[in-house]
Amino acid sequence: MAPNYRMNAVAFISPQNHPILVKTFLKNDDQAIKSHYIAHTSLDVIDERASSNSKSTECYLGLLYSMEDVAVYGYITPLKVKIVLALALSDSVVRDIEVNMIFKALHMAYYASISNPFLKLNPTGEGSSDHSPYLLVGSPKWKSFRRRVDEIGRVVGSLQALSPA
Repeated sequence: MAPNYRMNAVAFISPQNHPILVKTFLKNDDQAIKSHYIAHTSLDVIDERASSNSKSTECYLGLLYSMEDVAVYGYITPLKVKIVLALALSDSVVRDIEVNMIFKALHMAYYASISNPFLKLNPTGEGSSDHSPYLLVGSPKWKSFRRRVDEIGRVVGSLQALSPA
């Protein structure tokens, strides 16, 4: 039987632990609050694993925890941006290589967005706040980033259902 991954949510969190983007892939309104809760509760586990493996160059942190109906995985970029992925629990085996590939695609979507030379990250020009660029993700200029994350979520659901066992 082919693995069937369903992404419930993905969260991008700044190095200062401010949410950059929390995206829910389910239509349920309660899921948005649960996605924020998952993102915030995973920060302690990510910080613990990152501090214990301070010399490691591995970005993928693996399974952080599971609760109720989701399995939460973590990834930390070299610039300390944390990516949290919530997959729906199922009876199929979840391979770390496949989850790592999802994280790499999400990381590249974020990297491509912040690498845009026309994207003004600091609107005030002062640079007084460390997290000011991240608060602008809701602005229209970050539409391509949100669209890339949506596309990754759609591709993961459709490709995993079609992959051979």
